[in-house]
Amino acid sequence: MTNPAIVANGLRKSYGDKVVLDGIDLSVPEGTIFSLLGPNGAGKTTAVKILSTLITADAGSGSLHVAGHDLTTEAQAARAAIGVTGQFSAVDGLITGEENMLLMADLHHLSKSEGKRVAAELLERFDLVEAAKKPASTYSGGMKRRLDIAMTLVGSPRIIFLDEPTTGLDPRSRHNMWGIIRELVTDGVTVFLTTQYLEEADELADRIAVLNDGRIAAEGTAEELKRIVPGGHVRLRFSDPAAYQNAVGSLSKATALDDDALSLQIPSDGSQRDLRAVLDQLDAAGIEADELTVHTPDLDDVFFALTDSTTATAGATVPAQPKETVR
Repeated sequence: MTNPAIVANGLRKSYGDKVVLDGIDLSVPEGTIFSLLGPNGAGKTTAVKILSTLITADAGSGSLHVAGHDLTTEAQAARAAIGVTGQFSAVDGLITGEENMLLMADLHHLSKSEGKRVAAELLERFDLVEAAKKPASTYSGGMKRRLDIAMTLVGSPRIIFLDEPTTGLDPRSRHNMWGIIRELVTDGVTVFLTTQYLEEADELADRIAVLNDGRIAAEGTAEELKRIVPGGHVRLRFSDPAAYQNAVGSLSKATALDDDALSLQIPSDGSQRDLRAVLDQLDAAGIEADELTVHTPDLDDVFFALTDSTTATAGATVPAQPKETVR
């Protein structure tokens, strides 16, 4: 079993009468990417600030541990093990990229020679060597974000908090950032990621928690979360009108989608067992479709369902199930 890098039990935070975090529980294994999703104002950044020791939790909170350190009594030890890249760039635009790196090395009390070595290695790793001598104010958004993360890595943190790291980046820069984040985990780093891009969480995260109204609405892998939203189905398309009409008459659960396109759908959760039952039903009825496609809800569907106050249920736990798509 992988040890937890971050553990929060009953995490609470209020500002006056406004409850931001209402007793959330989190556990993030070492060497994984954990993504916290939620609408604006859900409390994502507040959770990051507490877990990265920038602010304190309310007195009524339970235990909080980061890198094995109790945040109540060992905050300084926890800080030595973490790095934080916030929503807004910490890059100083008045100095060069290299000078930003060396400044960070000084803050980590590295010797001059060690600081230069680490800065040079990270500038090369993040493809910033050519721009290293230029003022950071001349960098593109993607370059500033790469420099931001490079600066975070100067202290060799075991845990990195990335608060919406790709907001405002173009699609190419965003995909490049995804590659950087994957490389961090390959090196054994734990990443706590907040994002508003559902595709980003789907692509990167080992586990995802959806935060809504200060509580965890659901948690699981991307595939597990997709299974809690209804609407999955198997779509059949025919080229022979007679075969289509036979299918409509023989399949009691089928719904005709388009008579002109000769297509219909059968409710399905997308699991192997359910798909096998659909195929057995087709075989028993002697039905052969020209095209069969399994459709399952995506994270957009999950997000809207869980953050809709009329349907969301706090604390939902998702059972693990495999996902399959057959064409």
